[in-house]
Amino acid sequence: MRQRLGRGFTLEELKAAGISPKIAQTIGIAVDKRRKNKSVESLQQNVQRLKEYRSKLILFPLNRKKPKKGESSEQECRLAQQVSGDVMPINKGKQSAGDEAPRKVTEPEAKFSAFHTVRQARANKKLAPGRAKRAREAEAEAKEKAK
Repeated sequence: MRQRLGRGFTLEELKAAGISPKIAQTIGIAVDKRRKNKSVESLQQNVQRLKEYRSKLILFPLNRKKPKKGESSEQECRLAQQVSGDVMPINKGKQSAGDEAPRKVTEPEAKFSAFHTVRQARANKKLAPGRAKRAREAEAEAKEKAK
């Protein structure tokens, strides 16, 4: 699938990255409670993105004299620079296995009809119990004739 920036991270992704949803919203991470993870790969990818974001993030302490756990030191705060634009753009990476170079359409592919195949599969599913019953009856009759 084409990757794009979404509406927010799922609760499962945040939990795997070790970030609570309340804290995520305070540090600029969007949270979408309605979204569900459909694949393990995308879950791991998003967790990795969250961890990378968290490692690059510089949290300024509310009290400079007593910084809390997770907040940055005074030296890190001095080195901080404001970022403009996409904070962490999605990198496209290499092409997946599904991306192929253009080629000629083969004869079986040209003759293939998805509509016909699906319709045939539905008919077979619907008629399968009756066909199985008739096959059992025919087998039983064949055994009786053989005796």
